[in-house]
Amino acid sequence: MKKILFVCLGNICRSPMAEFIFRDMVKERGLEDEIICASAATSNEEYGNPVHPGTRRKLQELGISCSGKTARTMTRQDYAEYDLLIGMETRNIQNMKRICGGDPKGKILRLLDYSGRPRDIADPWYTGNFDLTCQDILEGCDALLEHLMNK
Repeated sequence: MKKILFVCLGNICRSPMAEFIFRDMVKERGLEDEIICASAATSNEEYGNPVHPGTRRKLQELGISCSGKTARTMTRQDYAEYDLLIGMETRNIQNMKRICGGDPKGKILRLLDYSGRPRDIADPWYTGNFDLTCQDILEGCDALLEHLMNK
């Protein structure tokens, strides 16, 4: 069983979008017994808040529900619990490593590091562009799933 934790700043936009898109891809391929995922934040700014309306809208357009999801903060224990901790941007990676006390097992990577064009995923909280964020997350989740299936 592979356990994946998607991480962004607040856990209301990018990381829950990645969590629910990835979960849907895993389900479509019948891999629910092999891969599970969750999401968290590097900050506690949005702790307990629901998924951002822009993210909910994009997920609904894809026929995916994120009902019941509320933001939670990443902890040092998550490093031991998850096989991969996937950040959305370089700043997330820096904060994740700080929270975990480093990355001795090489488990912390950006989502788009798995794609053919490694890069940060912009935060739609600031850009307002949930469409671009969703495209990037779809690309990254597809590449991550291919990576896991070919291991």
